[in-house]
Amino acid sequence: MGFLRIRTTVDERPGRLASLAAALADKGGNILGLSVQPDTDGTVDEFVAEIPASAETVRAALESAGGRRVQVVTATAHDLTDEPTRALLLAARLRSTPWRLPEILRELMRADDARWVYGADLSDLPDPTLLTVPVAPKRAIRLRRAGLPFTLTEAARAAAFVRLAQPPAEAQRSERPIRLGDGAEVVIRPLTPLYREAVRDLHERCSPESRRFRYFTAMPTLPPRMFDRLCDRGRGHSLVAGHDGQVVAMASLQFSPEPGTAEMALLVEDSWQGRGLGRILAQMLLEAARDLGLAEVRASFLSDNARMRALLLSLGATLTYTEDPGVVEARMPVGVMAPASPS
Repeated sequence: MGFLRIRTTVDERPGRLASLAAALADKGGNILGLSVQPDTDGTVDEFVAEIPASAETVRAALESAGGRRVQVVTATAHDLTDEPTRALLLAARLRSTPWRLPEILRELMRADDARWVYGADLSDLPDPTLLTVPVAPKRAIRLRRAGLPFTLTEAARAAAFVRLAQPPAEAQRSERPIRLGDGAEVVIRPLTPLYREAVRDLHERCSPESRRFRYFTAMPTLPPRMFDRLCDRGRGHSLVAGHDGQVVAMASLQFSPEPGTAEMALLVEDSWQGRGLGRILAQMLLEAARDLGLAEVRASFLSDNARMRALLLSLGATLTYTEDPGVVEARMPVGVMAPASPS
């Protein structure tokens, strides 16, 4: 009986994980470790199992249970270490020897090798077995792992780990003055209960169509419970844009039940639409998602919302239709695997 590291992509449907576990059990497998990672076209389930069956037998069993792109590689005793404990121990090593960042990052990601790349070599390659992790504007670490392609979650994990070796950033102010392309100035701040009345006024000034695009219904006011949820930093990260004593836009990033993902939504007052404010708020939410270690940001919008469609595509989103023919879902990777959006 040997140890195997098994990875498979599955559709996001209830019961899929149970089907995979049953398939492994049917082959005499004992699951010793499990991780669930969101990726671009589904969820990646990774198992470490003690199992007497061959890799080909395991692969066939998981494919029959609904797995896609099943990959099976030999595991070692090192793979049985508790993952949070292993990451913390590596972080402690990095703190004492930051100059060994490539070596320690390679160990964290279980990569075959890691090397510094510079200048022109920084561009991402269309190879899922390679991961380029930026460290500075013209310097990065490139990881290679032939056995298992890197997932979005692993990319976010690597980016977060690299930040441990960097000097602490200057503390950001709680408010950020922004000048739009037409010269208008707004101040962007975190949403707090202080803005309850101002947000209510924003909804009253917005047209029914703008509210419908935001909530999928022409909601005249924001229910108190929903407002309180948007203010809760344990549930996400929300911003308001103010001008001349009024809130003219609101943006929210709400954590979803699926690990590593969050849902983004925007509401911009009609007279402020088309001036670049929505794009600025969306970019700030993506930056916050990266700092929070998320792997992916999603946004659902009505199919006739052409302005939101164009904005999300400009930010590198992949669009897919949902079971509701009138609703489109956008998915945006966060961190080192996210495409650079045009300025």
